[in-house]
Amino acid sequence: MQNKILLIYTGGTIGMVQDPETESLVPLNFNELTKQVPELKGFDCELESYEFETPIDSSNVNPLFWVDLVRVIEKYYDLYDGFVILHGTDTMAHTASALSFMVQNIDKPLILTGSQLPIGTIRTDGKDNLITSIEIAMGKKDGNSIINEVCVCFENKLYRGNRISKVNAEYFNAFSSENYPTLADIGINIHYKYDFLHKKNKDQKTIFNTKLDTNIAVLTVFPGMSEQYVNAIINIPQLKAVIIETYGAGNAPTDTWFLDILEKAVQKDLLIVNVTQCKAGAVNQGKYETSVGMKKLGVVSANDMTLEAALTKLMFLIGNNIKNNELKRAFLNPISGELSL
Repeated sequence: MQNKILLIYTGGTIGMVQDPETESLVPLNFNELTKQVPELKGFDCELESYEFETPIDSSNVNPLFWVDLVRVIEKYYDLYDGFVILHGTDTMAHTASALSFMVQNIDKPLILTGSQLPIGTIRTDGKDNLITSIEIAMGKKDGNSIINEVCVCFENKLYRGNRISKVNAEYFNAFSSENYPTLADIGINIHYKYDFLHKKNKDQKTIFNTKLDTNIAVLTVFPGMSEQYVNAIINIPQLKAVIIETYGAGNAPTDTWFLDILEKAVQKDLLIVNVTQCKAGAVNQGKYETSVGMKKLGVVSANDMTLEAALTKLMFLIGNNIKNNELKRAFLNPISGELSL
């Protein structure tokens, strides 16, 4: 039986072509996709497409978009063997992370891809990314899908979706996954790293969950930050959690006013999470004196989670009405391979 793969076009650079009259970039009509990528006709699968009514630039992505995307996946989940989601690169890491929490325990691939150059340009990276993503979505071993998780396929690498960050706006290798190995390296052949792939729990059903809460803020630590700046963020009305982007292994200033603000926030049951600004490595509160104070106050370490994963995980957990100490425990418990224990 032939594989059935659904291409979901949400927007982004990959789906753009140049209008011959205006020379501006306009969204591609996906009925014309095989004209731009005739290689797709060579796949031994049923390839169908779904287009969002209004394609969006990924800079405009928000949680309502994630809800719409999950509903599309849920609607067609049983009808297809795999999904390839075409998405802009700017917030691809956020969407991949959000999907990994909103769609759990899957038995087929959800692969996001895109490009740095429009698919209608001569030197586009979009064709290779798209063709490889489809091939991976078709991949099976012993009759079962090789990939059973949310991934990003880009520039000859397959990544776990909630482990990446965008690191390059100039070259084709736009993403990195510094704290988790690639799931596959792509050359003449696709070399899967089976030991690092997610395994579906056969005793549990696939879960689709669209509850999210956006009452979260990100506070970036920088030299010279003021008391007024920190207070303004910590005291946002209805706020339920704050992510502090710290230096190195989770370090921040030891000024009394800074720790006092955090202490008052914690006493009001505001969850504060410590995420490192570094792309590689993990938060290790207490390793240096500059993080001891936060650890004593009850600031929660994000370990080696990316900012994108920590942010979307908090949206998911708080959206599902998990509170206080239970929220701390849930945040530190892996859902879909987003952190190392």
